[in-house]
Order: sequence, then C-alpha cells, then structure tokens
Amino acid sequence: MTVSAREAVRVPPSRGDAALVPPGGRRPRNPFLTSPPVLLAGEAAVAFLAALVLPLLARGLKLDPLDRIAQVSGLAAVQLRFALLGLLLLAVTVVAMRARAGRHFSLVARFASAGLAGLASGFVAAGAVIALLGTPWPMFGLNGDSGRIVEWAHAVVNGQPSGSPVYPPAPLYTLGYYAEWFRGGNTAYAFKDLQILGAAAFGPLVYLSWRMLLSPVRALAFGVLPAFALIDAYKPYSQTVLVVLVPVLVALVVELRRSGTAAWRPLLLKAAGFGALLGLLFLTYSGWYLWSAAGVLVAALMYFPWRTGRAKGLVFAGVTGVAFLAVCGSYLLTMLTEGQDTKDSNFRFDNLTDPAYFLMWRTDMPGKVGEWPLPGEFGGLDLFAVLMFVALGAALWLGIRKPLVVVICCMFASAWVLRMYIASHMYETHTVQLYTRTNNQLLYCGLLLCALVAHLVSLRLADRRAAGPALGGLPGSHAAVVGTLFALLFLFGSVSSAMADRYMPAKENSYRILPWVSHTVRKLDGTCPKFAPDGRCSKDGDQSWLTMIQDPTASSH
Repeated sequence: MTVSAREAVRVPPSRGDAALVPPGGRRPRNPFLTSPPVLLAGEAAVAFLAALVLPLLARGLKLDPLDRIAQVSGLAAVQLRFALLGLLLLAVTVVAMRARAGRHFSLVARFASAGLAGLASGFVAAGAVIALLGTPWPMFGLNGDSGRIVEWAHAVVNGQPSGSPVYPPAPLYTLGYYAEWFRGGNTAYAFKDLQILGAAAFGPLVYLSWRMLLSPVRALAFGVLPAFALIDAYKPYSQTVLVVLVPVLVALVVELRRSGTAAWRPLLLKAAGFGALLGLLFLTYSGWYLWSAAGVLVAALMYFPWRTGRAKGLVFAGVTGVAFLAVCGSYLLTMLTEGQDTKDSNFRFDNLTDPAYFLMWRTDMPGKVGEWPLPGEFGGLDLFAVLMFVALGAALWLGIRKPLVVVICCMFASAWVLRMYIASHMYETHTVQLYTRTNNQLLYCGLLLCALVAHLVSLRLADRRAAGPALGGLPGSHAAVVGTLFALLFLFGSVSSAMADRYMPAKENSYRILPWVSHTVRKLDGTCPKFAPDGRCSKDGDQSWLTMIQDPTASSH
C-alpha cells in the first residue's frame, strides 16, 4: 500500500533510523527494499533517462568551446533547458497534488525526485560535451592520468598486465570492453564517452543509493545535494564510489543491527548482496575503504545485535565478508602484498596547506591562488567551517540512536585521524600517501551531517504536527514537498553550472587545462580538432601545462 506524504510521520528515536510510517502503522524496514520492484525500476529508469537528456541536447549547440563568450552562452543554454524540464516536473507534481485529492501525489513526487537527480548530473555531463565539442579526445588527451588509463585499459582487455597492479581494475576493464564494443578498440576515444556518461550517471547512482535509507524527496535533498560538491567529469568513478559507499555502509550497519531478529533467507540474501556490492565498489576505487574502515568497524560493533541474536549477527557479517572476498579477493590480496611497496612522494599544493583545512581540495592544478586558506572570521576559520562543526554536534544530539548519523560521524572521525597520522609522518618519510584525498570524504560527511540536521528537525516538526494542533497553522506536507522541489531545482541548477564551468577549456593552471589540451592533440587521421587554437596541433598536444605544475616544496628545500 502506498503511503502518502501527508500521512507520513517519523518513528520515535528508539525505533531506529529515520524511516517514515503511517500513523499507527509499522515502519517499513527499508524504504528501498520494501518498495514494489516495478516502482524502483521506474525510479531508476526515470533517473538514468533524465541524465541523458541534457548531454544529448548539448551535442547540437553550435559554438566554439575555446571562446569564453561561447562557453557562457553554452552554460546558459543548458541552464535554460534544465530549468524548463525541471519546471515541467514541478508542474506535474503540483497537478498531482490538486487532482483527485492528491491520490497519486506520492507516486509523482517519487518520479519527479528521480528525474531531478538525473537532470542535475546530466547538466554537468552536458558541460563536458560543450568543453569537448570538435575533438574526439578525452579530457587531457593522452597526458597524465588520462593517458595512463587509456594505455592500461588497452593492455588489460588484450590480456596484458596494466602498468600498475594496484590500480583499480574495474574502470580499466569497463573502458577496454566499451572500446571494443563501440569504438573499434580505440580506448582513447572511448574514454571521452565514459567521462561524459560517468558524469551523467553520478546523480542517478547517488539517488538510488540513498533511497535505501530515505524517502524520495529526502534522498534528493539530504543525500544527493551534498554529493554535488564532489561531482567530477574527468575521472568520475572515484568520486562516485565515495558518494555511493557512504549510504551503502550505513545501510549495511542498519541491516546488521536488525539481523538478530531477521528470518534466515532474507538475512543471507541481504548479506550476500551487500558483500557483492561492496566488492564491486572496491574494484572500482579502493581508497575510500582505507579512510573509512576503522570508523565503520567501530559503528558495526556498536550496532551488532549482542542481545537479540549474536549467531545471526555473526552469520550476516560472515556471509557479507565471504561475498566481498568472492568478488574482489584477488585484487585485495594484490593490494596487501604489492601495495605496501607503493610510495606516493608527489607533493602537491594541498600538502603545504594547514592539515586541519579540508573544505576545498585544490589538487596539483590549484588555479590562481593568493593567501590560502583564506583568513576566516573565527580563529582563522570561516563561518562555513564553524557551522559544519556545529552541525556535527547537532546531528549527534538529535540522532544519537540512529545508525544514519553515527556511521557518518565515525567515518568522519576515521578519515580525520588517518589524515593527521600520515601528515604527521610526511617530513620523516618524504611521502604523502594521497592523504589529501581525505578532503573529499571529510567534506562529504560534513555536508551530509549538515543536511541531516535539517532532516531530523523536519521529522520532529512532523511528529509535533501529527501529535496536536500546536503547529496547525503550517501548510501540509504536500506543500512542503513542492516547496522543496522548487528550491532544489534552482539550487541544483546553480551548483551544476558551477561544476560544469570548472571544465570549460582555458590555458591556465586549473582543471580548465584538461579540455584545452584535448583540442590541441592531432587526431588519428592526421588532422587537427575543429577548434584547435590557431589551427595548430601536435601528437601530444599543448605541453605548456608541464611548466604550470611545479614542485610546491621547492621553495622550502
């Protein structure tokens, strides 16, 4: 039976996570797994189809991607299409609210949320389409990570070892086989396709992951929106794994907590499913597991069913582990044996930054930077950082019994401690071991906890409204859903435009250099890309980026 948003209220804190239940009813044990399969399939289809609309429309734009005026016009053209499609979704939702006493409102709101998640990441993918108009090459051509990935993918799909046994194999095999099927084995040209498709898939994948824990609109507002601070069109798989891994780990701990009283068949199926999914994510990008492992272990011990069913809890954990090893055991063994000898001694811009600052990762292409971090109003911290730390405490205050909050807090603390440990040994070992990558995990977990404060407060308001007339003057929950979708439409549009603008080609020391180089690499037929600067190109493309990337420690030696 479908529960309308007007009837939904929160369960008491003692009953677990923030699921929604009808008054006097039993809460669904998982808002994703308990939904009818046809509706879940519909949500997924709407999200992924919506993600493809804007990139396909962007292919028809007639403009020079190296001209700044053309770039701005292109972003505005995508924004216009995004706004019109989003307003159409909103209009259908409003009609559903008013028609037939809102009987189909929850169903329409479900699909509208999925559609908006897809449109938002499709916006960033459309920006990548604009940035690469006229060139068949991926961002950065055959230079840097792009060149290595293209080379290694070609090797593994032809039965040869890649250049790095510890590099995650899933992206390499995906690129290699995609190239075989659709690009005649050309992994370079295929990588351009997957950069665009990967960025487009970001929103739907994050949305569907958070649907394991939250209702549609809440998944969009409190799960998907924070993830857009990390969306990446250059190597989309690494950030996608992070933003998907967090809700998957939270859902895993939730199911571990419930395993003590679960029936054997669903317990085994869920454990095997979680293990296989975690294994697939590990094969795609494994770094986030290192930063998260200690925190998730602490959370798992906290929510293990010590009193209600130890044996079933152990079986759940064991089956999950076996399924995980079945999927990625070979790669994990390689990581444990050969990864010990892998040393990262490439000092980057962020390695000279205060290690407690994590709100923005500038990479080895930081762009135009003066004093960094910028001086803040409170003891050197800006108000955004102060509010984030306040939100960490407020989230625990409001949700101390909820795995949704506790697991994320544990992951934040785990990444923080490992970051400081590695950074504290940096001078002694002359290695950095990619510790600055924890910026992304710390930022995402912090933003999630900020969003969850709003989530928990809204649930308490819903409780009070359902309990008595104290809040009777407030509009109904249908109006809240419409207002939320309206605000998210323009917020997603602004964030997606800013993230797409990061990749507009320019000859400067930032990510803008990546598509710029793509327009300067000679094509396989010997001609230059359509918009090559001054009609000139070369085998490797413009190499001026080499002079832009300098050793940030040079002045300190």
